[in-house]
Amino acid sequence: MKVKKYVAPTMPEAMNQVRKELGSDAVILSSKEIEEGGFLGFFKKSKIEVIAALDKSPVKQKQISNVKISDASLKHVNSSSSVESDLMNEIKNMRKILESQSTQQNIQRFSLDYQVVYQHLLDQEVDQDLAANIIENVVSKQNGNDNSIDTRTIAKEVKIEIETRLSDLSFVGIPNNAKIIHFVGPTGVGKTTTIAKVAANSMLQDKKKVAFITMDTYRIAAIDQLKTYAKILNTPVEVVYSVEDYKNAIEKLKSYDLILVDTAGRNYRDEQFVTELSKNILFQDNVVNYLVLSLTAKPKDVKEIYDNFHRINIKGFIFTKIDETTQYGSLINLPLIQKVDISYLTNGQEVPDNILKPTKEFISNLLVGDLIDS
Repeated sequence: MKVKKYVAPTMPEAMNQVRKELGSDAVILSSKEIEEGGFLGFFKKSKIEVIAALDKSPVKQKQISNVKISDASLKHVNSSSSVESDLMNEIKNMRKILESQSTQQNIQRFSLDYQVVYQHLLDQEVDQDLAANIIENVVSKQNGNDNSIDTRTIAKEVKIEIETRLSDLSFVGIPNNAKIIHFVGPTGVGKTTTIAKVAANSMLQDKKKVAFITMDTYRIAAIDQLKTYAKILNTPVEVVYSVEDYKNAIEKLKSYDLILVDTAGRNYRDEQFVTELSKNILFQDNVVNYLVLSLTAKPKDVKEIYDNFHRINIKGFIFTKIDETTQYGSLINLPLIQKVDISYLTNGQEVPDNILKPTKEFISNLLVGDLIDS
């Protein structure tokens, strides 16, 4: 087993080094962005560090989980000579690699350049099965003619594959027939600010008459924040404390084109809260429910949030804090797996500016654009 670290300005250059020295049978164990050089902490340059390995007689994947090298066996090796010391280091490296392979079952799933792009998708926190399926589709389109294909070309094909899948979704914002819009989701994702952005855009671009309702009476700050936005936008706001208050507010504001409802932001794991919320909102043709999610949340948490809120009949996702992360897998995980539209993205706190209407090209570029441009 030969294990070596490579550092290069870009991923394609790092892959060329790996291919040149270890060949196409090499396995990528890890890759990450590092900073080198500079003076007094300034002017550092970003580079890519890749750990690659070549095993002329690799352990089969099915056998990996059964291979164990104990600490006792390591201590048994006498490190008195340099030869034995090298052997001990080699055994330690072997154990780390085997343990890594046992926990990452797809580490040798694809050939070198495909594996690089696959690992990049995983680093972007794309769902493992979804990432593998995307790469498998790209591989199948090559009809076995992948000897001369490089990382950049594969990334371009993956970008096309992602866009093809996203074509089945809608990126339209508020539907024309919608009148009552509920914004649901856990606390801290930026619902209230997002509502203000949607309201401002609807008023300025679509010339709609907009009104606010807030159910978030658990946080005084949320009420004050929405009232502040309402004052700036010169729109009415109703604070409701019960189902009856809610129905009365809807009736009172029925002359407005859009009624944007800020629901309570509480612990999404609280089953009782989600159940109460589902009882407190209307379900009719002109009602749309958006689930607001933060891109800074872990994919596992995002999935759990959706699992708890999906009973409310979610029309689309609004992903916030796109400017606070460099990992965008959540943009395709639930939308593609659950077939739910993406309605808006937000990229900052400014109202009304920091809101985007997404496109499939924009999302695919976030996921693999740096591999193509590097």
